[in-house]
Amino acid sequence: MEGGGTGGGALFELLVIMAAAALFVPLATRVGLSSILGYLAAGAAIGPWGLGLIGDVAEIRHIAEFGVVFLLFIIGIEMKPARLWIMRRQVFGLGGLQVLLSGLAIGGVGWLLGLSPAVAVVVGLGLALSSTAMGLQVLAERGELASVVGRAAFAVLLLQDLMVPLLLTLTPLLADTQVSLTGDVAVAVAEAAAVLVGAVVVGRLLMRPLFRVIAATRSAEVFTATALLVVLGMALAMEHVGLSMALGAFLAGLLLAESEFRHQVEADIQPFRGLLLGLFFMAVGMSVDFGLMAEHWAAVLALVVALMGVKIVILVPLFRAFGLALPDAVKGAFLLAQGGEFAFVLFTYAVNVGTMPAATAQFLILVVSLSMAATPFVAIAGARIAGRIAASREVPAEQPPKPTSHEGHVILCGFGRVGQTVARLLEAAKRPYIAFDRDLDRVMQGRAAGMNVYFGDASRPEVLHAAHAADACLIVVTTDDPAATARAVAHIRHHFPRLTIHARARDLMQSSALKKAGASQTVPETLEASLQLAAQVLVATGLSPEDAAAELEGWRRDDYAALVDAVTAVQKPKSA
Repeated sequence: MEGGGTGGGALFELLVIMAAAALFVPLATRVGLSSILGYLAAGAAIGPWGLGLIGDVAEIRHIAEFGVVFLLFIIGIEMKPARLWIMRRQVFGLGGLQVLLSGLAIGGVGWLLGLSPAVAVVVGLGLALSSTAMGLQVLAERGELASVVGRAAFAVLLLQDLMVPLLLTLTPLLADTQVSLTGDVAVAVAEAAAVLVGAVVVGRLLMRPLFRVIAATRSAEVFTATALLVVLGMALAMEHVGLSMALGAFLAGLLLAESEFRHQVEADIQPFRGLLLGLFFMAVGMSVDFGLMAEHWAAVLALVVALMGVKIVILVPLFRAFGLALPDAVKGAFLLAQGGEFAFVLFTYAVNVGTMPAATAQFLILVVSLSMAATPFVAIAGARIAGRIAASREVPAEQPPKPTSHEGHVILCGFGRVGQTVARLLEAAKRPYIAFDRDLDRVMQGRAAGMNVYFGDASRPEVLHAAHAADACLIVVTTDDPAATARAVAHIRHHFPRLTIHARARDLMQSSALKKAGASQTVPETLEASLQLAAQVLVATGLSPEDAAAELEGWRRDDYAALVDAVTAVQKPKSA
């Protein structure tokens, strides 16, 4: 924009990005395609080789990488350390073999095609890595993150993130034949291990006390800012010592996975994750050099197909060797067949330190971009092939599992005296529940007593999603603030229209309002207290408990209509 200045130009580009996303993503989902394809198409349309509305793609890509950071944090906070330990065989066995074998195969082909040994090593290992953002987003859209395929794919991607410091250390060493390669790599491994151990120790000592202090302020804005500080701080600290930012974010999430703040932190981070991850996919679309592709289209397409084919051929038997059924192995292999976002960083770095020619790096970045752009289509093809294999072998393809620890559970919104009473009765009846409250003292007292309560606002859809509300049998709103209760019921009904909602009301007027807002059942405290007192009087005067209970049910019918009429009839003379 002429005369717009830096700020005006940045604002214009921001508006262009949002407009493109708002146009292309709904179109993609409308025709049944992945939202990722919408973002990719939007990026290609406004990028340098499209309408040319966005100039500095590298800067946008750098900002968009934080979408991957937030994605790994969310995955970390949803995974308990004990589960990660159980996955160690897949992480280091399956993931390690995938990187080693893919690196050898791709690097070997590169060497046969004329690359120098040093460049072949960087190319082989760089292209062996897959896209964390693409793979995990496809799994999330399918609801398969917790499936057998999802766990295996995540193990491979996690090991690939652990490889980042080694590759960054190895790349400049390959340009200098006078250094001791083995010694320097060993030092890099030791330093990375020491940094990870130190981060875990510091995080365990500081994170919970920090969030307790912030939560005590009862400021939602400060709590969100602190959550961002923890995620970005850990990510940047890891990058500063040569590790992956995504690995640092995953570690931060893992340290909060068993804390009472996990659901609220997850809810606060989700919007940033969604926005920046969408920007990341758009940046990939912008990075496709259609000029270079037009000039060498046959070679580019051949390399894309070869890259994805080699990785699929290696991944299918590896997945099978680690216990996956053939249909699941095919799905996982097609999902991870692309090149990864780290290739952009590695190949550019290799050019800067003199390990790789600039022309080779530019060509490979185009190949990686196209392979990432093809991922949604390739993943769909893999799922269809897996389905046909399953049908032909009469082996049912695995369905996404329901949450085992929250299946058919009750969600309590509020953990005051009413919420705690309901929780105790549920525990006594061995019914699973998860409770939320914004009062940190209540949460700490409940957790100290062994109750399943977390800090958070359960009226927020992000918190409810984190608590697996889609699989809950009902939600109970027990807050004592009428306005807050009405808002909570309305929000829950809007985002989860099929969920049964039981709500606490002060009186019949609030009960009626809550039912209009979406509550399935309400309990007006004043009326119920009067009925319970009357029942005790009836029993004390000789009526059997069964007859007293039946009498109460009669007065409760039709929203306490008979009781309201009786009370109104008594009050009318007084008002006259």
